[in-house]
Parts: sequence; structure tokens; C-alpha cells
Amino acid sequence: MKKSVSLKDIANQLGVSTSLVSYVLNGHAKKKRVSDGIAKKIFSTAERLNYRPNQIAKSLKTKKTQTIGLIVQEIHYRYTTGITRAIETQAKKSHYTVIIGNSHEDLSTLKELIHVLINRQVDGLIIVAAENAEAEIEYIKKQEIPFVLIDRNFPSVETNFIGIDNFRIAYQAVQYLLARKYKNIAFINYNTSFFHLQERNRGYNQALKDAGLPVKRSLHKEIRKKHYEQDVNKAMAELTSGKPACDAIFFATDTLAVSGLRNLIQRKIKIPKDISVLSFDESDAFALSECPITYFRQPLEAIGAAAVNLLFEVMNGKGECQQVYLESTLVKGRSCGEPE
Repeated sequence: MKKSVSLKDIANQLGVSTSLVSYVLNGHAKKKRVSDGIAKKIFSTAERLNYRPNQIAKSLKTKKTQTIGLIVQEIHYRYTTGITRAIETQAKKSHYTVIIGNSHEDLSTLKELIHVLINRQVDGLIIVAAENAEAEIEYIKKQEIPFVLIDRNFPSVETNFIGIDNFRIAYQAVQYLLARKYKNIAFINYNTSFFHLQERNRGYNQALKDAGLPVKRSLHKEIRKKHYEQDVNKAMAELTSGKPACDAIFFATDTLAVSGLRNLIQRKIKIPKDISVLSFDESDAFALSECPITYFRQPLEAIGAAAVNLLFEVMNGKGECQQVYLESTLVKGRSCGEPE
């Protein structure tokens, strides 16, 4: 069996100290003020000798595995791919690798992933939690594993959290429609206990109340997640045939918006001539609509980077629990009657 190349072998080749080689290969060249020329020679020599770091020995010495566990809801979601990319990019800057698990919005799968990642001895966790996952989050706290929640949090459990102000954005969405003279504004959301989606309900209701308008149950449609296509079709039929029919629909998620748009296209209902549409989030499928859709864009890159930075703070024992809310941006199309 071929003998593995050590840091000492590289140091002997170049006539430098083993500690200098270690600093450079571990990404601390600038911190230790190693010249670019020396650093380049160390990297090229390590590559020529086919040096491979002994991660097990390194982990035993530092008591760190240089890994972060990331649990997401569905890897194919646009939100998830954007967040994951941002987290990996930010983690890589500190020489961390991200191990990704997909819960499929299933509580038992989330619980299993948490145990797997803890047993893999990840240094910390970033989690998009499943519905009713309070007990699982409490378990992580008891294990004293550093973690940060993103997108979804639980008011009953004190945690570090990075996300957006769902109440405020929903409130602003309704205000935007009201400013464009829409009065019968419908809202389509999931029937769920998720706090972030409940906050969108609250924002919709409060904006109408503050405008002196009634909150009509007939205009607020709750969709079953497992039957969302069927329920959205039913809701769209009711909303567009009522007397008076609604003049604008605010969708609580991009998935619901895409389903609603598909229904309108199939029924040849024109946007915004016949009805206006506003989405809480964006989707690549919006490109299929003849009318550019107006939506609120979440700051995915900023959320991902902030989650990693906050996790590193927690891992280093800094500060109290933090809940950080980042700004979303209204991207104006023409689906709310905006001028071309």
C-alpha cells in the first residue's frame, strides 16, 4: 500500500516549516501573512505529491468535522435550490461542507434526518422545519447542537431564525392592490398550522380592516396541501363566478399561484383584463403567462448567507437567540393593471 503524503513531506520538499504548510492548506495564509508566492508553491507541491488531508485526525484534534447539516422541505422547489446554493457558497468561504437532507415535508423523515446528521457529528444544523415540528426542535436544543431555523419558525420555541416578515409582506400586498383601486380582493392560502402562513392570513385580514373593508369569508379560500390542484380549481371557479366576482386574487405561495394561473389560462380568463393576480413568491412557470406576473421576491441569497453567519456565531458561543427578518422586494409586472 502506497504511503500517504504528510504535511512534513511537503515542508521538506520546500524547505519550510510544517506549521507554515498547515496554515496555507487550511486557508489561513492571509491571516498568517504568508506571501502569495510561497502559498502558491505549497499548493502546487501538495497537488504534485497528491496530498490528501487526514480528515479523521483533523477532526479529533479540532473537535470539528467542518460540516454543516442542511435539512430542506423539497429539494426541487425554487426557494430550496436558491437557499441551498447560497448556504453552500457562504459555508465554502470558511472551508465547510454542507450535507443536505430532504424531509419531503414529512415529520418522521425530519426526525430521522436530525438523528442521522447529529450522529454524523456535523458542527451545526440549518433547518427548514416540517409542520408541527416543535418537539423535534426542542430535542435539538436539549442536545445542545448549534442550529438555525430558516423560512419557518415556532413562536412557542425560542430559536435562532432567519426569514422574512410574512405579516408585513401580506399587508403590503393588499395595500398595493387597494392603491390600484381593487376592492374585492381574494386570498388563496393553504389550510395549515404553519406560523409563517398564518401570518400571511393575518396580514391580509388586517390590511382590509385598516382600509375599512369587510373581511369576507367567501373571498378567503383555504386549500388542502395534498389536494391543492383540485381545491384551487374549485376556489377559482367560485371566485370568478361570484356576485360580485372578485377583481383581484392574492396567492400566498408560488405553487398556489401557478395552479391558479393554469386554471385561468385553461378557462381563457384574461389577466389583468378580467381579473388581476399577485403572488407572494416567484416561479419560473410565470414565464408561461402572456402577462408578466407581479410578485414579492424573497432575498434567497441574503437569507442563506445570513443563516450560515448566524450559525457560526452560535457555534462560537456568541450572543443570545436572534430572530432576523430580511426585506422582500415587490417585482412589478402587469398582472395588477400596471402600465406597460
